[in-house]
Amino acid sequence: MNQKNSLGLNICFSDMENPIDLFRAWYETAKQSEINDPNAVALATSDNSSVPSVRMVLLKDYSDDGFVFYTNLNSKKSNDIKLNPYASMCFHWKSLLRQIRIVGKIYPVDSEEADEYYNSRAYGSRIGAWASQQSKVLKNRNELIKNIEKFKKKFPDEKKVPRPSYWSGWKLKPEKIEFWLDGENRVHERLEYTNIGKNNWEKNLLSP
Repeated sequence: MNQKNSLGLNICFSDMENPIDLFRAWYETAKQSEINDPNAVALATSDNSSVPSVRMVLLKDYSDDGFVFYTNLNSKKSNDIKLNPYASMCFHWKSLLRQIRIVGKIYPVDSEEADEYYNSRAYGSRIGAWASQQSKVLKNRNELIKNIEKFKKKFPDEKKVPRPSYWSGWKLKPEKIEFWLDGENRVHERLEYTNIGKNNWEKNLLSP
């Protein structure tokens, strides 16, 4: 017999008042069960014409302040964010039959945080940040390869590759977080947290 929490949900939902604590528990479980990239998350943005765009990014940090990812600041996603800072994330862990949806406003990370993460990346990834004009049209693949070689010559010392001014991180500060568990006959279990201010959260069950 499946154990239940105080709301009658599967025990995996626990009884936590802060959804970040529940996210941490689910994320740590996903790290043990997902074959590839448990930190992969779909990020949906829209431009000022309300045209949506979605792509996968990698979560690099999270806290009560928000969920962090890094990218070229001139990319499609970044240009969308500059026009409309509201966005949504969706984690889906097929191995667990669980997903988490997050909605909120996106803010830039500070320079020190971006530098720390950038300097932790592999040499090739740091060179790639210089070489790729993300989301821009390429004449051919060789154009990118030549650009990579150009920056390898410019920055031959693997310990001295500065962070480009146009490459940094974004942080989505959540206003709503929904936890979803697959249910038999599509009677799924859904729990939504809504931020009601000062890091206080209201919990509601949602119909599947």
